[in-house]
Amino acid sequence: MLFLDAKGAHFPALGLGTWELRGRDCARLVEQAVRLGYRHFDTAQMYGNEREVGDGIRASGIRREEVFVVTKIAPDNLAPRLLERSVKESVAALRLGEIDLLLLHWPNKGVPLSETIDALVGVKRDGLVRHIGVSNYTVALIEEASRLSGDRLVCNQIEYHPYLDQSKVIAACRKHHMAVVAYSPIAQGNAKNDAVLARIGKAYGKSGAQVSLRWLIQQGVGAIPRTSKVERLAENIAIFDFALTDAEMAEITGLAHPGGRLVDWAWSPRWD
Repeated sequence: MLFLDAKGAHFPALGLGTWELRGRDCARLVEQAVRLGYRHFDTAQMYGNEREVGDGIRASGIRREEVFVVTKIAPDNLAPRLLERSVKESVAALRLGEIDLLLLHWPNKGVPLSETIDALVGVKRDGLVRHIGVSNYTVALIEEASRLSGDRLVCNQIEYHPYLDQSKVIAACRKHHMAVVAYSPIAQGNAKNDAVLARIGKAYGKSGAQVSLRWLIQQGVGAIPRTSKVERLAENIAIFDFALTDAEMAEITGLAHPGGRLVDWAWSPRWD
């Protein structure tokens, strides 16, 4: 397993995303993921499954300090009092002690960023979380949030896969020594059937999805693929026994196109 390091945060580059996982199925899948070697788990207030993620980790019997748990504050909870209350609720739901990494899930134009960042820094200072960061932040937002936080932000979680060019945002993150973690890293399943990725993977005995994940990891970018199937859990983590060539990396990068973004909501910022 490879790790990401940013401002004191040290966590596995590959994790499990849990969006759309619910109830006992979510808890069982998380438990199985621990047994397969996963140590990085991503949830969010908006997912409604923080309790089940915590249940699965505890059921696995692993020591708390061996896993890195991420959750994200819903955009409706970014006003200071709401933020603090919601984080305490997340801590209580997870029942794992302090949260390893807390992210602002989406920007909210209705709440001054200065107030939100002050509150985010406050819950870190109060010991509710170990590290803080953001998600779905653009170059301009990264600059503003980094300044307001005193450069305390350790991560920006963004949509990133072979069909979406995120070079500007990644450059801004690296300027501020922030880790980048990709959600939808196999383009919500589209990478599995891509002819280019399949051809490249064939030489290594790997699937198109595995090639997509390896492409991210070799850039020093984390990835949190989501799956509801145990066999996919095992496949997604089996990407550390091969390496793509520079030519293959460049060919995969060339798959990006203007319509590649998959996640875009009414509340989304103006993307770079």
